[in-house]
Amino acid sequence: MSLRAEQKLQTRQALMGAARELMDSGRGFGSLSLREVARRAGIVPTGFYRHFQDMDELGLALVAEVGETFRETLRQVRRNEFELGGLVEASTRIFLDAVSANRAQFLFLAREQYGGSQPVRQAIAALRQRITDDLAADLKLMNRLPHLDEAALGVLSDLVVKTVFATLPELIDPPDAHLPTHLAAAAKITQQLRFIFVGGKHWSGIGRPDA
Repeated sequence: MSLRAEQKLQTRQALMGAARELMDSGRGFGSLSLREVARRAGIVPTGFYRHFQDMDELGLALVAEVGETFRETLRQVRRNEFELGGLVEASTRIFLDAVSANRAQFLFLAREQYGGSQPVRQAIAALRQRITDDLAADLKLMNRLPHLDEAALGVLSDLVVKTVFATLPELIDPPDAHLPTHLAAAAKITQQLRFIFVGGKHWSGIGRPDA
């Protein structure tokens, strides 16, 4: 990579980092202005346009970034499934580690799935569907629920992913010191995922008489 290309990449990443830093104070992405993001990144506002067409394009880049982190986490779940002692336990442990290591990315995802930017919301919805498709493919490959066809695995995967997305805000916020252990976010998501997979083992599938 040339020096010029490397500098351009660094400035692009600085802009993305600046947006994450501003959101870390409790603000939504839709409330950020181009000028303050550029100022936080240490460049003039006109320099912003060398990297992004507008704030929505910056938001889409942030979605793509956390999307790759999320999907890599799922790949780690599949690689470590047997080593870590079970699908639910491995999924939860690896996912919680990923959230902790990439808090700013997941904070953006947690807030902006219901945020003010329509392009960003749509991109997050598309990401959620890709993650669902990845999980359904993984479940089929693992053959843990051989009685379920692809359509049923898709429904189960959709429920798993939506549960995880809905729990993100609780996982990111510091836990209440007085909260009972079984009500802590990490414990709840483990039990919720276990409930889904236990139910999946006893579910006949879509359209079956006893479904």
